[in-house]
Amino acid sequence: MRFLLDQEQTEFGRTLDRMLSAAGTAEAVRAWARGERGPGRAVWGRLGEAGVFALAVPEAYEGAGPLPVELAVAYVEAGRHAVPGPLVETAAAAVLLAALAERGDAIAAGKHWLPRIAAGHAVVTVAAPAGGPYALDADAADAVFVVEGERLRTGSGHGPVQPSLDPARRLAGPLGGGEVLASGPAVAAAAARAADWAAFATAAQALGTGLALLERTVVYVKQRTQFGREIGSFQAVKHRLADVLIALEFARPLLFGAALALADGADRAAGAAVAAAKVAAGEAAYTAARTALQLHGAIGYTDEYDLSLWIRKARALRTAWGSPSVCRARVLAT
Repeated sequence: MRFLLDQEQTEFGRTLDRMLSAAGTAEAVRAWARGERGPGRAVWGRLGEAGVFALAVPEAYEGAGPLPVELAVAYVEAGRHAVPGPLVETAAAAVLLAALAERGDAIAAGKHWLPRIAAGHAVVTVAAPAGGPYALDADAADAVFVVEGERLRTGSGHGPVQPSLDPARRLAGPLGGGEVLASGPAVAAAAARAADWAAFATAAQALGTGLALLERTVVYVKQRTQFGREIGSFQAVKHRLADVLIALEFARPLLFGAALALADGADRAAGAAVAAAKVAAGEAAYTAARTALQLHGAIGYTDEYDLSLWIRKARALRTAWGSPSVCRARVLAT
């Protein structure tokens, strides 16, 4: 089966690529890691103006979605350019609030936050069992939504920021208290759907991260010479890069297959498809990171070299919202 984007979707991706190429995201990532939010919020605002966050918000709340295929296109580009911030968690929060509002729960919260998310005016994050004990970028978020079993509440603050594989992924535990927005079985069902979308968006980011690592490494091996030859001409180097390309190209149709499954709305089938896409994209990006590090030599280890931003992101995305073992188990259980 072939998954081909139509002309409008392809042009959407190209537009985001051009926009983010001009946005200086590498410096925004470094500033975000230091706790300086201005440059990252500026990039976030531009994504909002381009309609990226509206893709996860229903039309009833001033969004354009849910449109998982277009969301995948956008998040692949976000990964390629290492955009900082809780992009995945904001999409998950939109799905969570919209799902509860459909069932008649947390309607006021949905009416307040969903239009702001769609416009890119709000940076929000989620703490949920499927995502681990911490909330990503709670210190930079306008709101933290905390899922505890069958209860959804807002965070009343956060604990100290914890170290992460990726310094730009600032993790902090939400504090107790806050307003209870909804409770009951509907919360657990909505949280499960939001977790699937979070894993799906993470897979898209991972695919984009892997593509960026491959692109940068191909350029580098054509410039670096050893024994009077470009190292890219060595057969061993070609084989390593070919392995990365194959892994990424195998992950791509799984990602868009998961997008179609999410669009169909069959939760069980969509969950398995998302898990397959997540493990394939995460492992492909991790392979790309290891290959990039080896072929760049010692320069790949330095913080000052931009490559490190993508290497660290690939390692973190591999386990975010579902480790490889968890995703494989879910696929096998279906």
